[in-house]
Amino acid sequence: MRPIRPLLAATGLVAALALSATACGPSEDNAAAKPAAETAGSTGSTGGSDPGDTPADLADALKKHGVDPEKWKKGEWKNWDEDTWLREAKDFVNPVIEGLWKPDRMKTAKDPARTMSAGDLSGDQGVSDPEPAPVRAEPEKLPYHKHAAPVGKVFFDSPEGSMVCSGTVVKDPENPGRSNLVWTAGHCVHAGSEGGWYRNIVFVPSYNDQGKSAAALESAQPQEIAPYGAYWADWAASSGEWIADGGHTGGAGAPYDYAVLHVKPEKGTKSLEETVGNALTVDFDAPEIQQISGMGAWGYPAGPPYNGLLMHKCVDRPGRLSVSPGTPTMYRIGCSMTGGSSGGGWFVAGPDGKSVLVSNTSIGPVTAGWLAGPQLGEGARSIFTMMSEKFAGR
Repeated sequence: MRPIRPLLAATGLVAALALSATACGPSEDNAAAKPAAETAGSTGSTGGSDPGDTPADLADALKKHGVDPEKWKKGEWKNWDEDTWLREAKDFVNPVIEGLWKPDRMKTAKDPARTMSAGDLSGDQGVSDPEPAPVRAEPEKLPYHKHAAPVGKVFFDSPEGSMVCSGTVVKDPENPGRSNLVWTAGHCVHAGSEGGWYRNIVFVPSYNDQGKSAAALESAQPQEIAPYGAYWADWAASSGEWIADGGHTGGAGAPYDYAVLHVKPEKGTKSLEETVGNALTVDFDAPEIQQISGMGAWGYPAGPPYNGLLMHKCVDRPGRLSVSPGTPTMYRIGCSMTGGSSGGGWFVAGPDGKSVLVSNTSIGPVTAGWLAGPQLGEGARSIFTMMSEKFAGR
């Protein structure tokens, strides 16, 4: 029988892990009144360039990577040949393509599930705790913007088609109250050792805010699908370990499977944090796993039996998972969420009682039942600090 104490501690944590918005709702922000299909941005919002660049500068930056902006928008982005697929950290480009992410395209995006079997666990099993009992994911309360405003979906294109992950708005130390940073998983932005940067990366906070069914979404208003609009990544950063070693299956690169996006609205100038009304602090000095009584994971599971349309959450006491020798131990919790929840934030209650982000969903077993996420140490802090300083004051 499963011990009662961890369950009681985790249950009590649900109230502490409040992700509610503290500022305006979607109806109060004109910039968030329309979805991606109707608020598509201009050529001025392009990856790999500084925010203040002119459209001409942005075009030049793209051409340095062999990218013709007009051809790219007309379909050249679908060319995934090895010699054109940019993979180095410095080579990220993500030009806005007007009208690309229509609601129907968002709805049919697949989950990039990262799975592993028992045979993939090559780490020191002495530091892996017993597999946790499954915890059934609970649907988030409606509307999402009142209960989990910082959580949303990350859409992107890969050689396999349109894909979807989850992400969280996080606070930016260099832009207090005006953050444009989103935390997600490395495998949601970069293919790791198997390829390069994914394309057409956007973040949609509080996707399907009213929790409508697939049938109901057919006639839903734009603000019900994407209440705050879509935010295109104009820069992304992941760990060197993920870029070098990460893969679709097994534990390779998983302890370093995290990423940070800097995003810009398709239309308007208001920051992401101001628009959604909330952002969470990232804690790179979380207590030892054994000292954490409960941890919550949020996301949009898309693999069966879920369909990716609804936000869910799991709360459980974390255990340890070692996936390969010489790599950091990961967090592991019981959770029934599947692919699509990848990249979703993991939260604990900080010293002041407010939720802080300490990990993100990375891997789970083929049969679901549990999830694992990386501990965020100095490597993650370095990437986050670089992203914050890169866009300081902008």
